[in-house]
Amino acid sequence: MGQFAIGIDGGGTSCRAAVIDGTGQVLGTGKAGAANILSDLENSLIHIVASAKQALIDAGLAPEMLQTLPAVIGTAGANVGNYGKRVEGSLPFARTRVVTDATTALQGALGDADGIIGAFGTGSVYNARREGRIWGIGGWGFVIGDQASGARLGRDLLERAVLAHDGVTAGSALTASIMGEYGNDPERIVEFAHASKPKDFARYAPIVFEYAGMEDAVAVDIIKSAARSITESLDALLWPECPSICLLGGLAQAYRPWLDQRHKAILAEPKGDVLRGAIELAAKFLRGGEENNA
Repeated sequence: MGQFAIGIDGGGTSCRAAVIDGTGQVLGTGKAGAANILSDLENSLIHIVASAKQALIDAGLAPEMLQTLPAVIGTAGANVGNYGKRVEGSLPFARTRVVTDATTALQGALGDADGIIGAFGTGSVYNARREGRIWGIGGWGFVIGDQASGARLGRDLLERAVLAHDGVTAGSALTASIMGEYGNDPERIVEFAHASKPKDFARYAPIVFEYAGMEDAVAVDIIKSAARSITESLDALLWPECPSICLLGGLAQAYRPWLDQRHKAILAEPKGDVLRGAIELAAKFLRGGEENNA
């Protein structure tokens, strides 16, 4: 058994890696492009390896060492079909374990404690742990799922902009701003939508929250709809004595004010982020321990 391992958070916007020693201490970190295995498997594999090599270099180790080290990768889509197994079989690490980003998010936020997490970045996913049992919902990808994710907020905004342009629904300063960005030509929005990945839509998410803060009617409507989906998903996981709910990801803070009061009452600060979860699982993997898969 070697004395190092690699933990990787394969996010929809970027891929982050950390090299740890046998005590779980982080020795170096690395970052590369998006690792969305459902929408772009080939580039995801390239970015996972690139982030790992960068982390090894940052730790003062040879990048070629990755072939001798175990790695845990948390990524969206690992729960769909055989994608997780395909990733495991395509990477050059000595031993590879691919888990969902929900599994790494849960570990990062709660450690080994019970509770619920909701993670909101480019995608969205939920996970719960109760008396050692782990289960999750969502994370089904941008086309039919990932409600309240950055990608869905961006998609919904573009839909509302086109509807307002067509005179179907009322517009606002936000939809006018979006139409202006595309020269008031809905065909340009359609071209963008067909050529884009989830992360391209997700870049509009901060703008939706910004305009919602200014009480823009369309922005408020989009966020309220997203918040309703969060409420429904948390309720699907919640049990009466659940100790805490943690929100993670780039949009977590922005959603807090919009949450249902019942959920706000047990909100807790996460112990760590998704990369921290990958690091903890990598440390367990290095020690030979197997955790529950989500």
